[in-house]
Amino acid sequence: MKKILVSNEEEVPLPSGAVTLPTASIFDFITHKQTTPVHLEPRALAFLREHFPTAEEKDWTNWKWQLSNSITTAEKLSRIVDLTDEELRAVSGEGGVLPLRITPHYASLLSKSDPDQPIRRSVIPVTAEHQHCFGEAEDPLHEEHDSPVSGLVHRYPDRVLFLATGFCSTYCRYCTRSRMVGDANRMHQFSTKIWDEAISYIERTPTIRDVLISGGDPLTMPDAKIEYLLSRIRKIEHVEIIRIGTKVPAVLPQRITPKLVNMLKKYHPLMISVHFTHPDELTPEVAQACTRLADAGIPLGSQTVLLKGINDEVPTMTSLFHKLLKIRVRPYYLYQCDPILGSGHFRTTVEKGLEIIRGLRGHTTGYAVPQFVVDAPGGGGKIPLLPDYWQGRDQEYVYVKNYENKTYRYPNVQQAVAPS
Repeated sequence: MKKILVSNEEEVPLPSGAVTLPTASIFDFITHKQTTPVHLEPRALAFLREHFPTAEEKDWTNWKWQLSNSITTAEKLSRIVDLTDEELRAVSGEGGVLPLRITPHYASLLSKSDPDQPIRRSVIPVTAEHQHCFGEAEDPLHEEHDSPVSGLVHRYPDRVLFLATGFCSTYCRYCTRSRMVGDANRMHQFSTKIWDEAISYIERTPTIRDVLISGGDPLTMPDAKIEYLLSRIRKIEHVEIIRIGTKVPAVLPQRITPKLVNMLKKYHPLMISVHFTHPDELTPEVAQACTRLADAGIPLGSQTVLLKGINDEVPTMTSLFHKLLKIRVRPYYLYQCDPILGSGHFRTTVEKGLEIIRGLRGHTTGYAVPQFVVDAPGGGGKIPLLPDYWQGRDQEYVYVKNYENKTYRYPNVQQAVAPS
């Protein structure tokens, strides 16, 4: 693994007045340092023994081991799955926008023989990535146009997107920021100097009350760097909410350590949006990671991208959202896949998203129904879409249609009528 692609481990001094880590209790010390045997799931254990025969079970549970042993080449990948000719050409070829990277944990979930397995399609390149279709662009959301300082996107009046890193532990092939993530030539944009400039912009912009830390994936950074950002931002009086956007719990659940969680919970109100794609991702390790975060009082919401042939069926989405609720992750957004370059084979019609919402609403609990949004090209922001429940109105009633496609009228009197 090239060091330039991973956030380094140097010490980052906390700013003056920052909240410091509390002294660990004897219980915490024993809990974090104990050397009790690690018992892996049969799936993970079998994968470890087959593909990493010299590694120990404790290595598998170490997130840094997972990163340093990630699958990044066609040679490594071909030992794990039977690559089709198209996959092999795409993985081996030059000119791909996004590099290959899959953690051992996530690789253990991939089908060896079925190239159409949903999560396999989401992380293994195909040659269709090199085909550019109608409406696609390198930066369709105009994030760089709305960037007042490097590493910061300020589109909405009261919130900003803080791009903390360009590194992810696993690269999703439909990534909105494929133009920048994993690009070694752009890693300099995520130095602490750039962070400080972005933080200074937030400090002098009092309308900002909400900061979303994303990237790349900020939870791939060392604890010290994450705390540096959180402590600096939390000191800004007008910032009320800090959010983190991540896929780490799904692809690198070993990263959600007790030490990390104990640090995160000092910076409440803190919320985490986790990117989930398919119910097959929800393993016991993932459930444990989400449980640790939820137990720390961190609200968890899921963000799912609608993908053709991967999760574009109502039963698949229903299963995903039901399983998420069981591990205390609230379905939050269902995104129409952004028209980045080479994404045509992933994108559905907008009508497909409306069809899925219609298949969820009324047929399951409201907590399991996310908001379907289109992120408007050109920097228009997220626009929520709903099926046509509104049917019209007259002077006394509005007419609405329910989940069974039955029409009802609802009294729409604007003023109380005096009794005669």
